[in-house]
Amino acid sequence: MSATELGEFLCARRARTVPESVGITARYTGRRVPGLRREELARLAGVSVAYYTRLEQGHSQNASDSVLDGLARALRLDDAERTHLYDLARAPRRRAGTEPAPETPHPRTLALLDSLPGLPAVLLGRRNDVLAWNRLGHALLAGHLDFDAPRTARRPSLSRTLFLDPRSRETEADWDAYAAVHVGHLRMVAGRYPDDPELAALIRELTRGSEEFAALWAAGRVRDCTFGERRLRHPLVGEITLTYQVWLQPDSPDCRLEVLTAEPGTASADALAALATLTPDRADRPTARRHR
Repeated sequence: MSATELGEFLCARRARTVPESVGITARYTGRRVPGLRREELARLAGVSVAYYTRLEQGHSQNASDSVLDGLARALRLDDAERTHLYDLARAPRRRAGTEPAPETPHPRTLALLDSLPGLPAVLLGRRNDVLAWNRLGHALLAGHLDFDAPRTARRPSLSRTLFLDPRSRETEADWDAYAAVHVGHLRMVAGRYPDDPELAALIRELTRGSEEFAALWAAGRVRDCTFGERRLRHPLVGEITLTYQVWLQPDSPDCRLEVLTAEPGTASADALAALATLTPDRADRPTARRHR
């Protein structure tokens, strides 16, 4: 368990919980702390104030499911926040000297990419590295990058391009909203893998390189990124509105296949079809079958 991260998460959610929203009526104005006091949250969650204080300060580990459930109910956490709470409290610590297993796309997933020639699709690892993409996915999201880049030692990172690549940033018509979702999901992953050195290095790099990322990360929001709408401003076909859906891989749960679709009969569908005709045939298949 990351004591600091768990404590910060609980403290932040406690501060954001309006007392009246959980049935607590302030008897007087001028409360010294925003949101709930520790004793109020402890009472709502059914634990002692002393125990909750130790938990928030990182002095108590292995909280039971009933305690975590009580805290989630009291703080009115949504599904993503509840999952993040459990991840922070349960994340296994990596043995010293070991490294996370390399992320390698499953051949079955690459075959699925092959079967989607008319839809933009990209396979992402847990750090939002591009493990593979199909022809249209590459053209839509990062046509200025080399199509074979996912096979290199430094794979493209959609987190880096979103915050540090001006050309990629310009394509996001609703950049602020999409960036908030992106950072919320990255925080959720960081809670699941507190000992991933590459993930920690990515977060440090983005924090130093982007004031927007630093502010969003400090806000502590947690979001799951499974579906939604993206409005892009593509340099070749203009504005295009798409729905993205994320498909998790059963044998590789940290790999996410993101597929984007346009509503049939719309200008966006026409733009997507036009982009397909403009995309060079040399990138007609997903990244080669062998990855490192």
